[in-house]
This record gives sequence, structure tokens and C-alpha cells, in this order.
Amino acid sequence: MPKAPRVVSLPPHWFQILLALADRDLHGLGVMNDVLERTGGQMRLWPGMLYRNLARLVDEGLVAEIDRPRGAEPRGGQPRYFRITPAGRRACAAEARRLAFFVHVARQKNLLKT
Repeated sequence: MPKAPRVVSLPPHWFQILLALADRDLHGLGVMNDVLERTGGQMRLWPGMLYRNLARLVDEGLVAEIDRPRGAEPRGGQPRYFRITPAGRRACAAEARRLAFFVHVARQKNLLKT
């Protein structure tokens, strides 16, 4: 049996935010909608919670706030855009490997079909 990865796990909402940013820069509403859709409505990030956690991810160096990307349609208000950093990409990948290990174990125990 493979060894469990030795990484500190990310809070589930951090993992989902990083996943949302893994393939494109997004504004806050884009992050909220991506997470809501990907989780089938199981994880809802309200604006206060989202921006509080984005600030913590910025402080941890996992996400960076960026200027509005070229070609992004102007929206009402002042949307804030975010980009995953190389450290954020590594942390997200490590969490995905950690979770994949548990899925592997569940398959070995015949809880999931391959």
C-alpha cells in the first residue's frame, strides 16, 4: 500500500478556492460560482467568508490579487481579481494527492468501484 503523503491538509474551502483559480484568474463572484457548481451546491462561499479567506490565502502567499485581466468584461462595482501563485499550485496539488490517497484506500477496501 502506498504511504500517505506527508502534507498539512488545507481547509476544504481553501482547496476549492485554489481549484477555482488553478486554470484561470477569476474575480470573487467567479470563484463563488465555480465552487458552487463544482460541488453541486454543497459548498456555498458567501461574500464575507470568501473575501476573508482570500485575504488569508494572499497572506499565506497561495493567491495574489491582480489587476483586472485584459479582455475581462467590466462589471458593476469594482470586482477584485485573483490568481493562484506557484506556492498555491503546489499546495493545491499536494492536497489533491492527499485526497487521492484516501480514495485509493477506499477502493482497496471495496468501498468504491474502480
